[in-house]
Amino acid sequence: MTTEQVVDYMVNWLREKVAEAGAKGVVLGVSGGVDSAVAALIAKRAFPDKCMALILPCESDVSDRIDSQMFLEEFDIPYRVVELDNVYSLMLTQFESYAKLNGAEGRLIRANIKPRLRMTALYYSAQFRNYLVLGTSNKSEIMVGYVTKHGDGGVDLHLLADLLKHQVYELARYLQVPENIINKIPSGGLWEGQTDEGEMGLTYEQLDLYLATGKADADIKARIDRMITASEHKRKLPEIAILPARYPV
Repeated sequence: MTTEQVVDYMVNWLREKVAEAGAKGVVLGVSGGVDSAVAALIAKRAFPDKCMALILPCESDVSDRIDSQMFLEEFDIPYRVVELDNVYSLMLTQFESYAKLNGAEGRLIRANIKPRLRMTALYYSAQFRNYLVLGTSNKSEIMVGYVTKHGDGGVDLHLLADLLKHQVYELARYLQVPENIINKIPSGGLWEGQTDEGEMGLTYEQLDLYLATGKADADIKARIDRMITASEHKRKLPEIAILPARYPV
């Protein structure tokens, strides 16, 4: 498929899935990064008048908010800004009054509250409008678990989940996403200085090559395999305790 065909397919796929659900459109979070920009432009093509973007700053870099607003205004995509700093601070104060971890583990636990708050905001906006929540995570991230369970992984539709990161960039160039967004270092914006590659411990180039071809240095291969295995639960619905037939309800 050509890039144009991929975009056309995704537009039609979105329309079909929203119609099947009896919904009217989609809402998605826009972060200032390339994935959410690509998803927003495809959503806009699918639903010119029923696509809503939310900018959801939570102790976020102000440049991400500016990039998001400029992008959405340039492409005439309706949006709202929902500030989450205060509710995040309040929740953190409550949680850490009885349990607190320091170091890298504690930082990650605190940071994961942010995407879960964003998920809550997206679903409120979606239900209010009878829209579906559109995810923006790509295949590279999902396969190694670089998503927060019930956070950015908590969506109705995964638009980009069959695209590796480099393929998202191909779509971004075709859709004419601004260069400042394309060239930005990928980051979940979870804390100051945090980057995707730094947190994963490998580059997207290494990850994409392995997922596409199975080729990687032994240490990289081992690391990716461990991440895929450890994150399997993120790609499944919750397990159900199926009662044996000898225990009739």
